[in-house]
Amino acid sequence: MTHGTPLFSADAALRHFRSYFTEPKDVVAHPQLSRDEKLAILREWEQDALRLSTSESEGMGGGEESMLGRVEESIGVLERSPR
Repeated sequence: MTHGTPLFSADAALRHFRSYFTEPKDVVAHPQLSRDEKLAILREWEQDALRLSTSESEGMGGGEESMLGRVEESIGVLERSPR
């Protein structure tokens, strides 16, 4: 019996987006996600980036570069694209 790559799951990608995507633009380019699924994943990523940004402003930064700008840019790309 061979073990292949597990099937892509939009639900799993929404819950664990960092396990599936390195950059927000990777979400935008993913061929198996609908526009609404992409926006949902990016909105989750945005919330995560906002929480991290708040922590950093309170002096609790983890040294990780903020993704907020890149996430917001990707959301803008999707929002400007035709349905």
